[in-house]
Amino acid sequence: MLIFAASNKGGTGRSVTSANLAYQRALTGDDVCYLDFDFGSPTASAVFDVPDARLVAEERGLHAYLIGETGEPVRIDVWAETEHRVLRNQPPGAGRLILMPGDLSGGEFATTKDNLRRCVDLLLRLNSEFDLIIVDLSAGRSYAVEMVLEATSHREMSGVEARWLVFHRWTRQHVEAAANLVYGKRGILAGGVARGHDEDALRGAIRFVRAALPDPDSALWSHATPTQSAWMEQCDTELKQLASHHGIGYSQVLGSVPVEPVLQWREQLITDEDVLDSQIATMETWQALSDLAARLTDDKYWEEA
Repeated sequence: MLIFAASNKGGTGRSVTSANLAYQRALTGDDVCYLDFDFGSPTASAVFDVPDARLVAEERGLHAYLIGETGEPVRIDVWAETEHRVLRNQPPGAGRLILMPGDLSGGEFATTKDNLRRCVDLLLRLNSEFDLIIVDLSAGRSYAVEMVLEATSHREMSGVEARWLVFHRWTRQHVEAAANLVYGKRGILAGGVARGHDEDALRGAIRFVRAALPDPDSALWSHATPTQSAWMEQCDTELKQLASHHGIGYSQVLGSVPVEPVLQWREQLITDEDVLDSQIATMETWQALSDLAARLTDDKYWEEA
């Protein structure tokens, strides 16, 4: 199965959350491949703590592959090559966790017949090899989004299931931007239909993820004054109404990830050691990521609302 991770803005937590979802699924035994299609700013190597990946990928990364400068993009075995001490040894029962990084000096590029063919070939090969392929796309209506919409409309891809996660933060600007990315005049739905996708099928394959979601009742806000608490509650209510109005209300949300202090300071994988041993991360974040990872392939969360 293909999972495309999209957002209309940077800073939504798209890359760090989708990397954590890849990690969570690998822990359950799935073979997972993570593709960094954020061509303008590939950052997955930092999240997986494989600092040499971008240098290794130079002229051999996904960007170089898609534009025809290399015959095969480099693969990084995260368990074997990460510098994260908790991840250095593949946990018992865990599946493969492979990173295919973007090029250090890559950049956005328009879709051509040749690089589209390479994209289709790559996705088909990976789909036959891995249980789950997570594709981190450049923010906005990017060339990366256009490419995968075009690729997944090809006849050869008809048997490959693809789902979309659209990430946004819990603010008015982000809610409106996420809705516009999907439902806007030049959004994912319109772009998909123009390329031959069935509108209802594509709509049913899209869910939203609320990232860095503040909970006014959590310990993080325990020092807020009564006035501040009341204001946050009012904002939360107004945002729920706004999201519903724009068609991205609760029934279209696959999950939410709470504000996590660790991720405010460092984009990284959240491990059980971070929660249970060092206790730098919260159990709520770990559970939210685990639940969200499970829902990626649970059909009941993708049924028509």
